[in-house]
Amino acid sequence: MFLSIIVPGPRNPKEKLDVFLQPLIAELKHLWEVGVQTYDVSSKQNFQMRAALMWTISDFLAYSMLSGWSTAGKLACPYCMENSDTFSLSKGGKTSWFDSHHKFLPMEHPFRRNKKAFRKWQTVLKGAPPIRSGAEILELIEQYGFKKVTEIDADGKNARISKNCRCGWKKRSIFWDLPYWKSNLIRHNLDVMHIEKNFFDNIFNTIMNVEGKTKDNAKSREDLKEFCSRPELHRDETTNKFPKACYSLEKDAKEALCKWLKELRFPDGYASNMGRCVDTKKHKLFGMKSHDCHVFMQRLIPIAFRKLLPGNVWQALTEISIFFLNLTTTVITKEDMERLEKEIPIILCRLERIFPPSFFDSMEHLPIHLAYEAMIAGPVQYRWMYPFERIYAKELRQSEPHIDDAAIDAKLDQDFASWFEKFVST
Repeated sequence: MFLSIIVPGPRNPKEKLDVFLQPLIAELKHLWEVGVQTYDVSSKQNFQMRAALMWTISDFLAYSMLSGWSTAGKLACPYCMENSDTFSLSKGGKTSWFDSHHKFLPMEHPFRRNKKAFRKWQTVLKGAPPIRSGAEILELIEQYGFKKVTEIDADGKNARISKNCRCGWKKRSIFWDLPYWKSNLIRHNLDVMHIEKNFFDNIFNTIMNVEGKTKDNAKSREDLKEFCSRPELHRDETTNKFPKACYSLEKDAKEALCKWLKELRFPDGYASNMGRCVDTKKHKLFGMKSHDCHVFMQRLIPIAFRKLLPGNVWQALTEISIFFLNLTTTVITKEDMERLEKEIPIILCRLERIFPPSFFDSMEHLPIHLAYEAMIAGPVQYRWMYPFERIYAKELRQSEPHIDDAAIDAKLDQDFASWFEKFVST
């Protein structure tokens, strides 16, 4: 059963989303404590049906609105919480999650003691932060004294507590009113779809050195000089220019890649026409939908960059590509997810040896927790919207055989919500 919430008004309610959720929470409490009379067609009799909310699925911004944990800044990770190792870049001014994954490695792993390949002159000896249960989190929120936004003077009190305690909590979420919520192993899902898309965007724009979107710029190189030991990427005092990095393509390689993408074709219904998203003059992609990035990330990265990038860079990119491919398979096992949980820290550390600190924001960190969520919540296919978008596109092609990909994308943006109503039960 899917529950859809429509919030009226042109503005984002942010933390006050709980005001609109009050009727839903009241009905969910009634479904749990009392239930409703339901007809069982197999036994041909009525029974008292009870129901519980398993979890929420949203993008990372809405994650904050639903859970009450701030998903911005140095404490953005809802799993690491105050145990994050983020730092601010002096020149770039942004928060970096660079060197935040060594603590997830085995204690004897050599990356922990490497003082040159990561943050210079630093070693990592601590272990991964423990995953807190719902009961522990609720107890912590109550100790701080956070109030629900529906209570009187909640905004001012919550702001003062959050500032004084320097924690990531902003409020007491209304979902804690559900009597079973604290016993749920996962309450709010990390959205794999948007994490994968943002990860891909950072990779492609940095490799292609897209102006305004690349993570490798003058400020990034200055921060690199401060935090890392990579003298080969420092500014040349003679020419006053920065040397080209190993992960950045030359102009002829960019042209070859754009030409290949322009001529690339997929089986009908597998992906949209990526050729229309290629800007051959500026060597960049535009108008890429989430599913296009999904296909490129998992299927094309190992092929596209095989002969264009050095072996160590291509290998690291292929490993992160295969990670997302294995994570999103329709059939998973506990053993496979445990293996991915062990592999992802190593993959991210290998990327850290290649890309600058500015490359790593919260979206590059969150994959460290995705395998754990898959072990608890099951296959990703039940926790994102891709299947429904594919069904909608298929129905459009059947009703309008000559419709093109651009028109389908437009209808997805405009009419998908109305079409999806038939899948929603209330």
